[in-house]
Amino acid sequence: MDPTSIDRREVLVAGAAAAGSVLTGATPKRRLPTIFLPHGGGPCFFMPDGAMGPPGTWKAMGEYLKGINATLPFTPAALLVISAHWETPVPTVITAAQPPLLYDYYGFPPETYALKWPAPGAPTLAGRVQRLLGEAGIASAAEPKRGFDHGVFIPLKLAYPEAQLPTVQLSLRSGLDPAQHLAIGRALAPLRDEGVLIVGSGMSYHNMRGFNSAPAAADSKRFDAWLQQTVAEDPQARDRRLLDWLSAPSARACHPREEHLLPLMVTAGAAGADRGHPVFSGAALGVQVSAVQFG
Repeated sequence: MDPTSIDRREVLVAGAAAAGSVLTGATPKRRLPTIFLPHGGGPCFFMPDGAMGPPGTWKAMGEYLKGINATLPFTPAALLVISAHWETPVPTVITAAQPPLLYDYYGFPPETYALKWPAPGAPTLAGRVQRLLGEAGIASAAEPKRGFDHGVFIPLKLAYPEAQLPTVQLSLRSGLDPAQHLAIGRALAPLRDEGVLIVGSGMSYHNMRGFNSAPAAADSKRFDAWLQQTVAEDPQARDRRLLDWLSAPSARACHPREEHLLPLMVTAGAAGADRGHPVFSGAALGVQVSAVQFG
């Protein structure tokens, strides 16, 4: 085994022991929040400034992603990421010990297909996820070969560039029923007390035809105001509003298809009694985009 591998193992074990984790069996010191974050557009953060929109388009969002760990009570022992870019008939976890990367974006420069984020997988955590879902009566599946898609490795390459934290990706459930995704989050809530950071990776605005237009800017601001008000409500009111998200102002204009909003439902479900608050809100490609942290 090379020295780099030894160092990584020592860092992970030390971090897990300090935080408490499903990976070590230690008792955590504090509960981790849950986060719904924007993952940008394709590999936007790793392209020359101005290549995707005017100069500075992605700067503020990128700086937010780089600073995520500083908002947490401690560095997580592991990450569980629900990405907008994977849908399966039942919630499915990646179980590989060393997942590859899935470059599921198209038409970008060759160097963006050479990006690396070699985070280790976490088969033990993947098994724990399946057990928690099963205890809640939610069927699940395991996927040993799929890699991390760009909804995982693009934002986390900024948040955790050393790629040291064990990471598991969980799919959305086909059909995109908000009630089912809130239930998935509720089932996974105990992980917050086990050193696992639950991350929903999507976009609070995702209409590819709307970017950089005046109507889209107005739509995104109306929907964003509803979103920020909704996540700050008490849990029962919050969940009622999320279930009825199609009644939000400009809902379908912002989400012609809701796969980029559904990761929010999982993080809200896992939030329990913790209210949400925006931890980033800014413009990108002419629309308002926000990140939310619960707890």
